[in-house]
Amino acid sequence: ANALKVLSTASRGVAAGFNGQPQAQEAVLQAAKTVMENSQNLILQAKKSLADPTAPENRNNLARAAKAVSQALSSMIGCLPGLRDVDAAIKAIANGSQKLVSGQYPHLDQSYQQLQLALSEAGAGLNASASNLVVASRGSNDMLAAAAKRFADDFMKMLDAAMGVAGAAKDKQDQAQVVGYTRNVSVAASKLLLAGKALAADPNAPNAKNQLSGAARNVTESINSLLGLCSSTTPGQKECENALRSIRASESMLEHIREPVNQASFFACQQSVREAAVSTNEQMGNVSNNLKRGNMREFGDNITATAKLVSNLIESAAQSAYLVGIADPSSVAGTPGLVDSTQFAQAHQAVTTACETLLNPQSSQQQVLSAATQVAKHTSALCNVCKGASAKTTNAVAKKHFVQSAKEVANRTADLVKSIKALASNPSDATREACARTTRPLMEAVDSLTTFASSPEFASVAAKISPSAQENMKPILDAARHMVASSCSFVGAARNLCGSQDDTPGWQLLNQHSKAVADSIRKLLEEITAKAPGQKECDESIMHMNQAVNQIDQATLGAISNTLQPRAESTLQGFHEQVMSALAEVDDAIDPVVSAGKQESERLGHEVITVCSHFTPLINGMVGAASKTKDHNRQVSMLNQAKTLAESMLELLYAAKRSGGNPDATAAHQELVEAAQNAHDAVKDLSSTIESAASASGAVSSLVDSIQKAAIRVDEPLMAAPEKSYVDYQESMVQAAKNIAMRSQDILGKSGTDPPAMLPLAQDVAQNYNSLAADARNAVATTEQEEVATRIKQTVAALGKSSSDLVLSTAAAASSPNDMYFRRELSDAARAVSEKVSRVLKALQAGSRGTQACLDAIEELSGIVGDLETTTMFASAGTLGPDNADDAFANHRDKILTNAKALVQDTKELVSSAASSQEKLASAVTHILGTSRKLATTAKLGAASLGSDDKEAQVLLLNAVKDVASALSGLMGATKNASGKGANDPEVEDLRSAAKVMVTNVSSLLKTVKTAEDESARGTRAIEAALDAISQAITNLNSGEAVREEASPEDLIRSTKTITSATGKAVTAGNSGKQNEAIVAANEGRKAVVGLLTTCKAAALRAESPQARDYALESGRKCGQSYHQVLEHVLSMMQKPTPEKKQKLPELSKAVAVAVSEVVRAAEGLKGSDWVNPDDPNVIAENELLAAAASIEAASKKLAQLKPRQSARAADESLSFDEQILEAAKAIAAATGALVKSATQTQRELVAQGRATSSASGPSYLKDDDGQWSQGLVSAAKMVAGTTGQLCDAANALVQGGASEEKLVAAAKGVAKSTAHLLLACMVKADPNSDSARRLQEAGNAVKTAAEHLVQAAQTAAEAAQEEQITVALSSRKTGQIAAELEAQEIILRKERELEQARIKLSKLRELKYGHGQKDS
Repeated sequence: ANALKVLSTASRGVAAGFNGQPQAQEAVLQAAKTVMENSQNLILQAKKSLADPTAPENRNNLARAAKAVSQALSSMIGCLPGLRDVDAAIKAIANGSQKLVSGQYPHLDQSYQQLQLALSEAGAGLNASASNLVVASRGSNDMLAAAAKRFADDFMKMLDAAMGVAGAAKDKQDQAQVVGYTRNVSVAASKLLLAGKALAADPNAPNAKNQLSGAARNVTESINSLLGLCSSTTPGQKECENALRSIRASESMLEHIREPVNQASFFACQQSVREAAVSTNEQMGNVSNNLKRGNMREFGDNITATAKLVSNLIESAAQSAYLVGIADPSSVAGTPGLVDSTQFAQAHQAVTTACETLLNPQSSQQQVLSAATQVAKHTSALCNVCKGASAKTTNAVAKKHFVQSAKEVANRTADLVKSIKALASNPSDATREACARTTRPLMEAVDSLTTFASSPEFASVAAKISPSAQENMKPILDAARHMVASSCSFVGAARNLCGSQDDTPGWQLLNQHSKAVADSIRKLLEEITAKAPGQKECDESIMHMNQAVNQIDQATLGAISNTLQPRAESTLQGFHEQVMSALAEVDDAIDPVVSAGKQESERLGHEVITVCSHFTPLINGMVGAASKTKDHNRQVSMLNQAKTLAESMLELLYAAKRSGGNPDATAAHQELVEAAQNAHDAVKDLSSTIESAASASGAVSSLVDSIQKAAIRVDEPLMAAPEKSYVDYQESMVQAAKNIAMRSQDILGKSGTDPPAMLPLAQDVAQNYNSLAADARNAVATTEQEEVATRIKQTVAALGKSSSDLVLSTAAAASSPNDMYFRRELSDAARAVSEKVSRVLKALQAGSRGTQACLDAIEELSGIVGDLETTTMFASAGTLGPDNADDAFANHRDKILTNAKALVQDTKELVSSAASSQEKLASAVTHILGTSRKLATTAKLGAASLGSDDKEAQVLLLNAVKDVASALSGLMGATKNASGKGANDPEVEDLRSAAKVMVTNVSSLLKTVKTAEDESARGTRAIEAALDAISQAITNLNSGEAVREEASPEDLIRSTKTITSATGKAVTAGNSGKQNEAIVAANEGRKAVVGLLTTCKAAALRAESPQARDYALESGRKCGQSYHQVLEHVLSMMQKPTPEKKQKLPELSKAVAVAVSEVVRAAEGLKGSDWVNPDDPNVIAENELLAAAASIEAASKKLAQLKPRQSARAADESLSFDEQILEAAKAIAAATGALVKSATQTQRELVAQGRATSSASGPSYLKDDDGQWSQGLVSAAKMVAGTTGQLCDAANALVQGGASEEKLVAAAKGVAKSTAHLLLACMVKADPNSDSARRLQEAGNAVKTAAEHLVQAAQTAAEAAQEEQITVALSSRKTGQIAAELEAQEIILRKERELEQARIKLSKLRELKYGHGQKDS
């Protein structure tokens, strides 16, 4: 709306400028009115699209409205002064060009030479008009109007002259060539006018200046081609004229440079100028030589080549000047656009002109075909541009739009081409009408695409050249202009010599101009070299860096001489932060310097200036940080590192200057990369030093500062009223104070065990104190007691001082953990913090006696509830009886009723005292707590007096009292929260609700007491009490109160079993109508549902996602409500039984079963992704394998501690047997450990591969194949662990002399046997070619080898021992010899008998073992 308002005002001003031109005024105002109307329609269509964005009709209408606004704006721009004349010139040229396709040529009474001369003069005039139009496009509207009119007139003169020449031609082919070249001039002239119009309409339009210069060159080239075809002047003069026009046309590139002329780099431009200088000198020499020899054809080629070289020099000069301009630090480089909007505009104009020709009834067949060619050419170019734009853009919407627009243009073009073919073959009204119908969609598609491509987001941004940059560009541009002037003079002198080679002064003039051209090119090259981008900035940056080095040297001398004064600009932490930030910026700026130094000279100056701009705060921060550092050695070290970095940056700047952005300076590139790496290393080293210093001092300083500022803010008044009550702030302060005390003790404990963990704990102290101080301000503002407010301020401030001392002591102790002085200071600081915390807590309690009493009462009521639950357990077990056998319930009924009624009155007083003072609240809490104690005591005595034979009545009474105590606990919490709140506060409303619940529970207790001995109403009363308790449990489930207990999903699943049992008993009670069964159902159902809901809430809080939590709570609520409905129905049946009610009972119990299944499903969802079934056989197998591995590892450690037994015998080779046995046992233990670990890995891979499936059905794993395999694997692993343990025990006993080698051998063989079993169990399902199977086999072989070595060592030891023990002495008498032989035989027989008995024992053991297994199976 604002833009339209500005447009309206501007349009009236423009109309007023057309003084005396009513038609122009009317056109401007009418165009503005059209824009307004179309804009209004656009807004209405946008509103409709917002209301229903999915409607295709709304989207189409919006697109049409936007297109109409764009067309109206284009029409209005065409009405502006000057632009109207440009449009008129374009139209005049288009109309005049119709003569070229008419085939009618004038026959003039002039000779061919006269017609050629007239065409030459007209071409020169048109070329001059084109140059004038280029200049006028940047001037005033009047200049543009006059230039456009003159250009159109000169074009018509040139057209008439060309048609005259064509008419005088005798050959049809010559006529066709003249017409074709003239048509090229017409097209180039139209494009020049369009480019001039675009630049005049928007001087800041991207690439408009380059488009205009290119269009002017195209006009010159087309004129040269036409004149070259038609001219018959002196040999060589034609080429000279063409060269002059070409050079003058290229000169426009040197004006108003704001955009790149090409994509060449600065050094590419420099090299191009250098090469062109050599070639130009050669061509000028050839011009002179060929002119002297009369070789006019070669002369013409040399002149043309010279003109082309000069044009290239102009282009290189313009591009180098642009790069010098944007390289200036005060300039901003331009950015290329996604598409060239001028190209779209020219294509749009060409397609429009061609379509007008098609629709013109006077158009001939040749004109129609020519128009079709133009349409196909330009629409194909548009499609290619759209394809490139869609590939380059990252905007998904724009990418899709470009592709769709290209398809639309291509399809419409194909339709039009078909119509054109029909029109060309059969020109008639019908075919022309068909052609018109296909033309309109194409024009709409091209209009839409041109409008979309003209969006500012796709346009390039011109560079912003600063005045200082323009001064740097001026020497290059002046040298280029001087070269143009001298080149034109040289060509002009050569042209004059074409007809008179004997003109001596002419030759002298040619030589002078040749030398001037060479000098001007040399001067241009010198200026380009002198203005190389980035060199000046590199010199300035080097000087700046040297100054930084001097500054560091001065600071280092001060640190060495102890005269470096602390700087007051910032704190030590502030200097550290400044240095770290600057280091990060410097590190990020190094690589851009390298990139610019290698191949982007225009960016080099910007990048080196950026580096230096970050280095100034870096050096200032380093000197400041050193001045704040107490350790002089550290000062010098920090400054030396800073100097190293500065010197590295100097090396980088020198290398960047030498490289200069020249892609060909590869040797300098290597130096630049090495310098950049050194700079990165220096930055990294300095960053590490500063980080360590900051962590040791800066971080602690920030913590101390935050604590001190928080302590100061406690005395500051609040700007806004507190949002909570004193009680709320008290609770959070108490928690924060306790956290501070706990952290102080943790810090003290970590000082001797884990010093690095001390600083994070100190940070927690600071955070908790900040929270405490913030709440203290609010607590002071909410308390009504001035004395309490003063105590809070004083104690919190004292705690802040102690906390600051604790943080400082923590930092000192962490930096020197072995310094006992620091540790003693830390201990004193921690003790002081604990004392100050206790004072803060006392101050808070003094200001909230009532709320503190509520908190204490909640704790005591929790104990009362627990005591009642314990008593209920005894009652349920039938073991609760009276102490006195003569005791009766009547002795306690009145006391219970009296206390219950008193409790109702105390509840009212408690609720009213919540809005009173803390003293009154404390008194009310004390009174009602005493009443509740009496009630609980008398209720327990009364329940006991009922006797264990009536345990249902006992449980009913105790549950009723427990409900009262629980409701009173909730009432205490609500009272605490509502204390001091207004009447409309939500907490007060919660208090009223809690009071109602309390009164309801007391009323229920009264009813229960009155019917305690009435067996006929006892069941009904029990159900009513259970219904109240279940309703309250459902309410608590939906409340936001925290749950103290923790529960797992498995606990929730287990709790559903009691619901099922209770539902069955409720159905039984409903069908039977018996009071005792109703009591049992009510008590069990109450316990089951309340337990389920409590467990459900606790388990839901541990859910991984909100969806799982909400589903669990909702399923628990439905389950509770379902059971509540069952009990309500049972109560109704007991009060008034009917057959219909009995029929409905199964339906209600089925609803409970459905709800229970929902709870189980919700519990499964609470298990999370990392839950594993503990009854899964694979899990059991893995756990047992890991346990076996741990057992073997423990046995290995035990073996490692064993030493060979000592022997008193002399040293000989037998002493090595114990060592051999011990090492072999250790090897077996290590091998079996590796074996079990390999088995564990194999089992995991089997589960992962699906060879062993998981089971979620609990103990049923013993019945399926995978379960049997898992059990076998577990058994084998246990056997390996057991035999390994026996091996270790045997080895221990052997080296201690308490066992034989045979026992050790048997243990080793047992290990080998159990290993074989484990290998067999693992390989049953394993892939024999897998890596895990290979490792498992290798581990088994290792166990086998180790066992064999142990057996061999033990047998060797046994043989040696036998050889030592068996000593035979043969008696000299015969009887003695016979006696010795009989004794040996006796021993053999005894040993054989013992061996046989041992074999029988082993056989029986195996029979018992396998027989037991078969029975089990």
